[in-house]
Amino acid sequence: MAFEGLSEKLQNVFKGLKGKGSLTEADINAAMREVKLALLEADVNFKVVKEFVDSVKQKSLGEEVMASLTPGQQVIKIVNDELTELMGGTGSKLTYSPKGFTVYMMVGLQGTGKTTTCGKLANYLKKNGKKPMLCACDIYRPAAIDQLEVVGKAVDTPVFTMRESREPEKIALAAIKEAERKGCNVLIVDTAGRLQIDEELMEELVRLKGAIKPHEILLVVDALTGQDAVNAAEGFNDRLGIDGIIMTKMDGDSRGGAALSAKKVTGRPVKFVGTGEKFDALEPFHPERMASRILGMGDMLTLIEKAQEDYDEQKAQELEKRLRKNQMA
Repeated sequence: MAFEGLSEKLQNVFKGLKGKGSLTEADINAAMREVKLALLEADVNFKVVKEFVDSVKQKSLGEEVMASLTPGQQVIKIVNDELTELMGGTGSKLTYSPKGFTVYMMVGLQGTGKTTTCGKLANYLKKNGKKPMLCACDIYRPAAIDQLEVVGKAVDTPVFTMRESREPEKIALAAIKEAERKGCNVLIVDTAGRLQIDEELMEELVRLKGAIKPHEILLVVDALTGQDAVNAAEGFNDRLGIDGIIMTKMDGDSRGGAALSAKKVTGRPVKFVGTGEKFDALEPFHPERMASRILGMGDMLTLIEKAQEDYDEQKAQELEKRLRKNQMA
């Protein structure tokens, strides 16, 4: 499962901190060295790791320790907060067009699972009360059209194809008309992939974007490719301006660094993760849940949240007392 190795290493770091009654700067520096190594081994982008560790270290040394937390728990809280922030803070939901008809343009390199993900997304949308249609715009691989038809059948979703056409814009515009005619309210456009980002591919996608004006462009990347996935995301975003990332094969990747780096490097959120081969194996991405899973400390984090609430309440009471005192003065 994703982050297995990272979870194990981080938990070992925190075990060493938990038993200590007080933490010195040397303790925190030693722990942060281990955290840095664990993140680099998980294939998290080097610059992202450096910024993350610096921020945690600064906050660990500078923060007032809450009365009901040990110094070790305080560091865990900071790491959890920073991990959540790194992955986007709060979950970023898929948005729909206010006009009532939404077009999603799916892009990505070959072999990332883009066509299957189109089917998973259609399945997800159906469960959420939408009526999707799939559209085959890969004009280079006849097998890609066949594959999308198989996927459409599996998730009981209509598929629009124009096998004789060599113009993706023409196909997609005809698909929009057909989808509206059939009473569908979402069109998912499956585009051509390449083995690597090249000028020809990007120009074609830019033209297609201009023609169909998609509500969101979703980039599908393979979590197993680590930093290559993040580099691909950066490349697509620079040329095309993506709205979100769908990370596939998260169930098979024990490193998971791409999920931790993608938002920081591209500024675009991970919206979904693919967690298996079945068509219902697509989950909305929740940074806070993922952080909790990485740290493998659900119970501990609940305790920390409770302490945070008590601490906030105490601070609020102190502030109220001060305000009253000032009013009376």
